[in-house]
Amino acid sequence: MNITVNKQEACTATVNVEVPAEKVAEARKTIVGKYTSQAKLPGFRPGKAPANVIEKRYQKEIQEELFQSLINEGVEDAIKKEDLKVISVNVSDEPKSEDGAVSFSADIILAPQFEVPEYLGLEIEAPKAEVQDGDVTKALEDLRQRFANFKDVEREIADGDFAVVDFTATLDGKPVAEAIGKSAGFLEGREGHWVKVEDDAFLPGFGEKLKGAKAGDDKEIVVTIPEEFPLSDVRGADITFAVNVKEVKEQDLPELNDEFAGKLLPEKGMDELKDVIREQLEGEKHQQSEDAKVNQVVEHLNDAVDFELPAILLEQETNGNAMNMMERARQQGMSEDQIQEQQAEIAESASKQAKLNLKTNFILQEIAIKEKIEVNDQDMIQRITAMAQQENKPVKKYIKELQKANAIQNVRNSVLIGKTIDFVVEKANVKEIASTEDATTEE
Repeated sequence: MNITVNKQEACTATVNVEVPAEKVAEARKTIVGKYTSQAKLPGFRPGKAPANVIEKRYQKEIQEELFQSLINEGVEDAIKKEDLKVISVNVSDEPKSEDGAVSFSADIILAPQFEVPEYLGLEIEAPKAEVQDGDVTKALEDLRQRFANFKDVEREIADGDFAVVDFTATLDGKPVAEAIGKSAGFLEGREGHWVKVEDDAFLPGFGEKLKGAKAGDDKEIVVTIPEEFPLSDVRGADITFAVNVKEVKEQDLPELNDEFAGKLLPEKGMDELKDVIREQLEGEKHQQSEDAKVNQVVEHLNDAVDFELPAILLEQETNGNAMNMMERARQQGMSEDQIQEQQAEIAESASKQAKLNLKTNFILQEIAIKEKIEVNDQDMIQRITAMAQQENKPVKKYIKELQKANAIQNVRNSVLIGKTIDFVVEKANVKEIASTEDATTEE
């Protein structure tokens, strides 16, 4: 075979292969021989049909198998010759045959080449996975809030009250949607909206500025939109809210006693409820600590090396991320118009995440090779079983679905990446620090 490899832009190459007539004839003879030994044709005993009869009967199948065999061998030889790390191979045009010889071209996507950064003994920090008594107390208070009753009161709004309001919002004297030229979500106005006084869950300062009003009052409230607000067009802007107070409600919190605990844990008391809460919090804090370690390892590895990524993979990953983001937005109640208006932001975020994901995967794959980290059958069984349980499907059925979607290799790669990052985290030098919540509790 005459093989040439033309490396083009980052992570792409074209392989040109010319197979001489004698090699083509030899390969064809081997394939015809296989068909001859297996074919069952009327008038001939198995394996006794003449070669010319076999070739005529199975002409299309023999030609397809011949071309595929030559392509596989040619690409494999090219990979060995140039020591290529191939991600995918695409032969878009059918091989050409002339005077018995065959030639073809294949487009190859290559894995990026780079020096693996230092990954052993990384210095990272992680919050202590310890639960303080204050954490349990706060969780109990949150439960009280969830199970609170509300009663209407005829007085001025005070600390801790809830106001039910109707409101509209303007920017520079115009409705917000008109001022920014697109949908503004809840900033376009709401009816029957609940706002807790001194609670910034809605907008910073909004609830506080309702203090002193009574049911039936109208108020004008100006709020400066924070920089982290999801809608970038209004960040830092002063929005004027025209508010009508419909109702004032006082919160009636249940007592933290055995009766309250029994509603959550039948036949149990407060001590058992506190134990359950502590156990749940310990699990959450442990996960937060592990997530912090992983995030720092990923950040360190990405900052330590830079390389170009295969454009086609980057495009596919970006598109997948964008679709997932839009689906989450729909689940959170955003309209299609609102999603379309944020396409630019979604695309930018999806692209940024795609680069991080792909770059991290390539680095971790190289570390896996260096450390001889592999995925065994037990690893795959555990992962697929967990995935099937999450989808509430029988394992055997779920495996068939993965096979049909050609997704088994994706699962294997995911397991490999997970094992490798666990290895890097395990080898890191971890300094435990007090979490923000712990510091606040101690104060």
